[in-house]
Amino acid sequence: MTTPASENRPSIAATVVSLAAEAGALETRAVELRQALADLDEQMRAVSNRLRQNRRSAVLPGTTSSEGLSDDNNSDYSTVTH
Repeated sequence: MTTPASENRPSIAATVVSLAAEAGALETRAVELRQALADLDEQMRAVSNRLRQNRRSAVLPGTTSSEGLSDDNNSDYSTVTH
């Protein structure tokens, strides 16, 4: 005699396999996204450093290279976590 529980075992097993496969795919995607964020963070830091260097080397008319230029708007992207 078959019971409803024994009849559902194949569908439960298939659901578990499907969910495990989906979890694996999601974990892979999460790793890819973390790497993309790390790459973006690196690019943002490089651009920020270049902008800071350009600002320091810029000379405004009537000023020396350090007058009127400050790092008050210094953007540090250290809040990005990996």
